[in-house]
Amino acid sequence: MRLPFADRAEAGRALAERLAPLGLEGAVVLALPRGGVPVGHEVARRLGARLDVLVTRKIGYPPQPELGVGAVAEGGDPVFDGGLLRRLGLTEDDLAATVASERAELDRRVRAYRGDRPLSGTASRPVVVVDDGLATGGTARAALRAVRGHGPTRLVLAVPVGAAETVRDMSGEADDVVVLAAPSSFRAVGQWYHDFDQLTDADVVAWLDRAGGGRP
Repeated sequence: MRLPFADRAEAGRALAERLAPLGLEGAVVLALPRGGVPVGHEVARRLGARLDVLVTRKIGYPPQPELGVGAVAEGGDPVFDGGLLRRLGLTEDDLAATVASERAELDRRVRAYRGDRPLSGTASRPVVVVDDGLATGGTARAALRAVRGHGPTRLVLAVPVGAAETVRDMSGEADDVVVLAAPSSFRAVGQWYHDFDQLTDADVVAWLDRAGGGRP
């Protein structure tokens, strides 16, 4: 796979071609907003699947919020990096206020993206969780565990690019992990895209509307 990708749409088309032979009839594609939505749009279109979003939030270390110590996905429990918590001298209870704040933002985004429409059903059908890349994998892990709890027949994690170590760690979280490229030298997802503009809530809603899965 030649890197970098031109943009998320190109990456999504390439990823879709890799997924097409897997026999995912009747699947629902759950994209992680915001960056996973353009990728997921291309995947859903190629598979003839419904596109929806599964909202996740990183749980940051309070003195340094950009340092993720866990994540939470809608419909799931918080998932923490136990080793990192121990190194920081924290317990899960110490992060209760942070988790509550992130859940509030998660709920706001769910309303912004879907209004009062519930998440597409994932029980007894294949589910493909899509993002634009895997760095530490915290939000993807929370998303996969939340979806697994609803009983899909097959759970697939699909990303265009991911850090090699993270990709290996994800093997136990999904039935299939489909990654087009796993460079050993990985600083950030954005380095593998020419166009990696930050997306807004309005962008997410526009992609969902284009796929017929926006707010009612």
